[in-house]
Amino acid sequence: MDINRMLSDLRTEHDRITQAIAALEALDGTPAAKQEIPIGGTGFEFGANKPGGRHISAAGRARIAAAARKRWAERRKQVVSGKQPSPAKEIVPARHIGAATRKSELAKKRWAARKKGKTA
Repeated sequence: MDINRMLSDLRTEHDRITQAIAALEALDGTPAAKQEIPIGGTGFEFGANKPGGRHISAAGRARIAAAARKRWAERRKQVVSGKQPSPAKEIVPARHIGAATRKSELAKKRWAARKKGKTA
């Protein structure tokens, strides 16, 4: 299909849609505002219609803060009563030392011993 023919078909379709919009706006009684589409894009680019980013409402922030206070209060109760928190609620995971790290720690100990004059 010829590109020039496709372009002319699209332009005529655009004109028909523009006329239909103007007719509908005239029925409503509001003046038709002509909106030009910028040459570089369609106006629907990501973030084009939203200045700034997403924001949380004050009520949402208060709900999150209340939930955090409730969690920490429960945790403090468990610590004061001497009862350890369940592993599912454990915040800090157990430390895992890999073989390479273990080797480097042993090497550091040997180097420190040699530096002091001892042989390990």
